[in-house]
Amino acid sequence: MENGRWQNGKVPDLKRFTIFHLPSTISCMSHQKISVSLADGITTIELSDPPANTYSYEMMLEIDSAVLTARMDPNVHVIVIRGAGEKFFCAGANIGMLKDADPEFKYYFCLHANETLNRLEQTPKLVIAALNGHTVGGGLEVAMAADIRIATKDGGRVGLPEVALGVLPGTGGTQRLARLVGKARAIELMATGRLMTFDQAHALGIVTEVWGDTELKGRSFTDAVHEYAKQFTPPHKASKAVGRMKRAVQSGAEAGFLEGLAIERELQQLLFQGDDAKEGLVAHLEKRKPQFSGR
Repeated sequence: MENGRWQNGKVPDLKRFTIFHLPSTISCMSHQKISVSLADGITTIELSDPPANTYSYEMMLEIDSAVLTARMDPNVHVIVIRGAGEKFFCAGANIGMLKDADPEFKYYFCLHANETLNRLEQTPKLVIAALNGHTVGGGLEVAMAADIRIATKDGGRVGLPEVALGVLPGTGGTQRLARLVGKARAIELMATGRLMTFDQAHALGIVTEVWGDTELKGRSFTDAVHEYAKQFTPPHKASKAVGRMKRAVQSGAEAGFLEGLAIERELQQLLFQGDDAKEGLVAHLEKRKPQFSGR
């Protein structure tokens, strides 16, 4: 091609050209630090690096991969993130890794962790953090990127104690905690570094619900969270509506009021074009329970 024209005025046979496909790190990455499962339209991401499920750069890469895979999979309607075992959801960043790293690596490590949790927070699918044990430091920062945080009663402590290490909560903690509890309370919690019970965190609005024997009804915490998550999947709920109302809140809350309304209108218009909105309106008029498809 010369000057925007094909030579001799003819379009070449495109079959002669070789199309190269870059390898996908998202689909090809094997998981060593997490486990991922899909059942009933729910992807469960389990942080698994004993003894405390601390995260490293390698784990964040795997979380990032799992989030993007779940985001792109039309069969996934809800994401649940939990910790392996019964003692820890996540105790934050791997201190041994950070101790030996140079400042430039630490900077890019924090940047990538920010990007990963932003992707989790902005993915238009409901994200539930199942806090099955201690949720401290970066572990709480991971949990705060979820939409709903459910904790097991007397299961552990929660807080941001980074001040004891001479640093601040650097994976979104200063920003997300302030948005949950207000600036003054957030500063007090971080400056003291105090840890709380899940009930105390619930009273402050950091934890959404705390489940004990009454809520579990003889089930394991893992099974109870899975059953809870199923209510947000088809045919029970229009999962796209759930995901887009989540996106309207998460994105709109960071914009001005008028910009937030614009985001809301655009997402509503996308829903009007889908099958579930048609099913919901028809079912209402026919006085029957809607059967949503997630489309």
